[in-house]
This record gives sequence, structure tokens and C-alpha cells, in this order.
Amino acid sequence: MVKIIVLKLLKMGKFLQKSWCVAKPSSDQATLLANINFACSQVDCRVMQKGCPCFSPDNLMNHASIAMNLYYQAKGRNKWNCDFRGSGLIVITNPSYADCIYD
Repeated sequence: MVKIIVLKLLKMGKFLQKSWCVAKPSSDQATLLANINFACSQVDCRVMQKGCPCFSPDNLMNHASIAMNLYYQAKGRNKWNCDFRGSGLIVITNPSYADCIYD
């Protein structure tokens, strides 16, 4: 029942409950880098700079997920704001870790 409700909300274009956007684990390095570049050209990505809470782990999957989520949240949490040419994944489990808080 829950899956059906979540899917219906997703089909309407917007989650009513809190949701986050992360990179699909199957995404290649070039796609992740393109997603970082696009998202960070639209939103402030300073939180993932060296010395900031979301810098570590310092890899493309982590940084892409952070950048993609910043974009997704800033643009209104619509399903199309997490598409990233099919490389984005909307999740309902908070991906925050340590001092890196996904808002």
C-alpha cells in the first residue's frame, strides 16, 4: 500500500513527504561530473568544498549526490528536478551522515 501511495505522489510530480535526490549507483564518472557541474552552476555547493562538512568522502558519487540534492531541494522537489538524464534517484530515507546534513 505504501509503495502505491509513494508512486502516485511521484507520478503527480512532487513528493508531499520529505525526499532527497541522490546519484544512482550505476552512474558513470562522466555523468557524475556533468551533474556536479550543472547543479553547482545553479546552486551554492560550498558545503562540499575541502574543509566543509560534506567534503568527505572525496569522491564523485558523494559529491554528485550532494550537488544533485541541493539542486532538487532548491528547485522545489519535483521529480523532474532529480532526473539528471536518468541518473538521479529520489529517496525517502535521509542520506545525511556525520556532520553532512542533507536538507
